[in-house]
Amino acid sequence: MISPADMMLFAAVVREESFTRAARQLGITKQTISERISKLEERLGVRLLERTTRRVRVTGAGVTYYERCAAIAAQIEEANNEVQQRQAEPVGLLRISSPVLYGRRYLTPVISEFLTRYPRAQVELVLADRRVHLIEEGLDVGIHIGPLDDSSLVARKLGEGPVHFVASPRFLSKYGTPSARELRSARCIGFSAFETWEAEGVKSRIEPVLTVNDLEFACEAAIAGVGIARVPAILCRDAVRDGRLKVLFGPRPAMLRAIHAVYPSRLNLPAKVRLFVDALATLAEPMPPLHSGSRRKRS
Repeated sequence: MISPADMMLFAAVVREESFTRAARQLGITKQTISERISKLEERLGVRLLERTTRRVRVTGAGVTYYERCAAIAAQIEEANNEVQQRQAEPVGLLRISSPVLYGRRYLTPVISEFLTRYPRAQVELVLADRRVHLIEEGLDVGIHIGPLDDSSLVARKLGEGPVHFVASPRFLSKYGTPSARELRSARCIGFSAFETWEAEGVKSRIEPVLTVNDLEFACEAAIAGVGIARVPAILCRDAVRDGRLKVLFGPRPAMLRAIHAVYPSRLNLPAKVRLFVDALATLAEPMPPLHSGSRRKRS
């Protein structure tokens, strides 16, 4: 079996017209090159080089063999350069997953900038409000909101998303503005039949008058006056700013939910993953908490 490494070594000797110069270029000894060329000739059963004390001359068979070896060496170098270039510049398909709300509110400008800057890349975005298994589903990057539950993934924190208690002015006018201790008996919009909410250090078990599985619907229901909702600031910010919703229990968030970019491994991290996560950290900084408050007394 002829080693491709020995074929490339032979090509280097012919190209440099010297064992010494080839040895210097390859970082090995002249003796090693001489021995490997001799073994190559032995395996081929043909003389490739004529050696003298002053120079190396290529035989007729050696010229033919060199042409093939040089072509193979060029292909190998091209393959190596291509792989290295893919590490330097994003190339090919990048598959990303994100919760629906985060993806809609944050990822469009990030992806647009990424694709403009790196035209050889493509992006596939999967929006899903469920636990996503990156490796099993063939995904490169995932946006995760909340506690991390898979220690095998590499995680880069992007920030924290504030969550607030909100209600409409109409609701507060009709039912009054509850204190933290009164939250347990208030009309609430939740995501399960029984939930525990915490406001100003007081934990309350609530039984929602409306149970939904969509944050945007919960926010719209709060705007309509159905009850008090606990929703992310990115979702209710506009409604708070224009007066359709009021923030309860002061400006401090009800909770801060950590936002991470997660990916399978740091080892030989592809450029498309590394640079997209960098873009996320720069361009998708979560909004600060809201600063709208409401009256604390009951009306």
